[in-house]
Amino acid sequence: MYSLFDGSGYMMGMHGLGWLVLLVLLAGVFLFSQGRYIDRGGDRRETPHEVLRRRLASGEITVAEYEERKALLDRDSGRSA
Repeated sequence: MYSLFDGSGYMMGMHGLGWLVLLVLLAGVFLFSQGRYIDRGGDRRETPHEVLRRRLASGEITVAEYEERKALLDRDSGRSA
């Protein structure tokens, strides 16, 4: 009967190849996850003024409501129109 490690050559190369395949798969998963993280890192939150402009553009609020809310935001933040 053959042993896996008796020097007969039976499955001797598969151990190294198996580790190589595992390392390549792990490196691929790591690099893929890093790329996704970087893409998400580019996202940023909208400012209140951007939200207000988006809501006006989508028709959620009227021009009068936009101007009223923008004036409140400008007053609270100390911005001038």
